[in-house]
Amino acid sequence: MVKICCIGAGYVGGPTMAVIALKCSLIEVAVVDISVSRIAAWNSDQLPIYEPGLEEVVKQCRGKNLFFSTDVERHVSEADIVFVSVNTPTKTSGLGAGKAADLTYWESAARMIADVSKSNKIVVEKSTVPVKTAEAIEKILTHNSKGINFQILSNPEFLAEGTAIQDLFNPDRVLIGGRETLDGQKAIQALKAVYAHWVPEDRILTTNLWSAELSKLAANAFLAQRISSVNAMSALCEATGADVSQVSHAVGKDTRIGPKFLNASVGFGGSCFQKDILNLVYICECNGLTEVANYWKQVIKVNDYQKNRFVNRVVSSMFNTISGKKIAILGFAFKKDTGDTRETPAIDVCKGLLGDKAKLSIYDPQVTEDQIQRDLSMNKFDWDHPIHLQPMSPTAVKQVSVAWDAYEATKDAHGICILTEWDEFKKLDYKKIFDKMQKPAFVFDGRNIVDVEKLREIGFIVYSIGKPLDLWLKDMPAVA
Repeated sequence: MVKICCIGAGYVGGPTMAVIALKCSLIEVAVVDISVSRIAAWNSDQLPIYEPGLEEVVKQCRGKNLFFSTDVERHVSEADIVFVSVNTPTKTSGLGAGKAADLTYWESAARMIADVSKSNKIVVEKSTVPVKTAEAIEKILTHNSKGINFQILSNPEFLAEGTAIQDLFNPDRVLIGGRETLDGQKAIQALKAVYAHWVPEDRILTTNLWSAELSKLAANAFLAQRISSVNAMSALCEATGADVSQVSHAVGKDTRIGPKFLNASVGFGGSCFQKDILNLVYICECNGLTEVANYWKQVIKVNDYQKNRFVNRVVSSMFNTISGKKIAILGFAFKKDTGDTRETPAIDVCKGLLGDKAKLSIYDPQVTEDQIQRDLSMNKFDWDHPIHLQPMSPTAVKQVSVAWDAYEATKDAHGICILTEWDEFKKLDYKKIFDKMQKPAFVFDGRNIVDVEKLREIGFIVYSIGKPLDLWLKDMPAVA
């Protein structure tokens, strides 16, 4: 029986291994992590992450051929294939600070694999890592190998949160990169055979190691670039009276461009886009490609500009002061159908509003109060370290309260900021909300999900990103 072990029980390792276990009943899959609380959650009825369909998959396989354990060394030692899915945060100090990936956790995983291994192993990079990481890991394993043969593969994940299980069931492609040696090609075929249980062969792509590593960074950079492109257009639409939804619909009808990732918003978030672009920028700079690095930097600059522009619009609309005013924040996750708040635009928007002394009442159907307080008090990039290495009990931000539902959050508020496109926010009784708010009552729709005309009829002053401005807002331009 083939044994697979995955080091790291997070957003990538947990769902990926659960689906492999479901689709390959003859393979034993162990997901290991040094976090006792995380493994306990995977073994409970309350999984540590929210992802539609994940719970059903885990319950079908757990205890049969899917196991979650803190006994890292035993499972690594027994495995034929070891996936490494550990955190690769952005460095906050030293060489490459603010851009380069910190490979501390990766290196310690590699050294541990070398220490405990008694048989040949295929080691698979599953974390998003900089190009040439595999080469560094290969050197660590080879120099500590004690005669054991290690083959390194790169198998980047292309999951979208909120649809991760569907993405795993029916992927656009599975990418496997390995050495172009006989042993390297054998390792590629071994991993390919796992995925071939349910993925059509023409969707399993094989490349060299560097191409696989770079393809992941490139894919995320291209997706983020599309969002920044449409967000840049949204600012121009507001200035000229055009409607960004109509513009993006017209642009998306061009088959060379297509309609996906063309929705204007308050900005992109998630664990990968910014981190991967910063990584790409650093690699370009290290290779003397300054112009290329500057090109990709601009994608992040536009994203930051969009968040600042949104905050400025809120403040300027409300008589240039929000000091002491209650503002309801609807949505904190970086997108709907996930509880993930990593790099969510809501953090920067909330911090911007708090900087102007607003009082925030936040509601998100999937994000806990502890997580919201943690995110608002943590330093940038702290989120990407294992939970036991994050600040233990962050100081609560005094001007922030967390509400049980949207109606409680908006009661007595001066304004509402919609920052996540949860379906329930489209169905709220906005008349009921309006009646219990301070007047004039504002809605700042950072996801373009409300019926603007309907809300204006109720009496709201509405700002929707990239849409023709309300007369009120025209008189109070946002200074960006």
